[in-house]
Amino acid sequence: MSGSADLSRLRVLIVDDNHHMINIVKTILRGFGIKEYFEARDAAEAFDIVRSAEVDIIVVDFLMNLLDGIDFIRLVRTAGDSPNPYVPIIMLTAYSERSKVEAARDAGTTEFCCKPVTASELYRKVASVINHPRPFVRAALYFGPDRRRHSSRSYTGPERRKKASTPLISA
Repeated sequence: MSGSADLSRLRVLIVDDNHHMINIVKTILRGFGIKEYFEARDAAEAFDIVRSAEVDIIVVDFLMNLLDGIDFIRLVRTAGDSPNPYVPIIMLTAYSERSKVEAARDAGTTEFCCKPVTASELYRKVASVINHPRPFVRAALYFGPDRRRHSSRSYTGPERRKKASTPLISA
């Protein structure tokens, strides 16, 4: 599934209060060749890991005790002591209703993935954050990846997005 791409050097933080879900995600990621994981059962523990270790991708659940996934994403994106507010964050959740997806997007998630997750779907999300990193936007009420997903062919102004580069891994 990982094709010719070597993902073995990626360091992934998995944040979920369900230990079984952490193991499922680790098993899927291991199938992609990823070898280094950090695990956290809540947002506070996860933020401590973000501050103390180099993390390349974060996979976070939506609903957790105390601080939920949305709070955690905002912490990573906007806290003064966040070492990497640009880290790709994939929200992995069973809550897929529009309001939850929009809340995750507005908090600064990079990708959104629904449970039950398949290996191919999670691979597409990992490939997306690697192959198509989106520029970040800082506004009064938002900091995170550019939320625009589609370019308009009819728009020809100076802010027109450029054509994407060749993918590093195939989805």
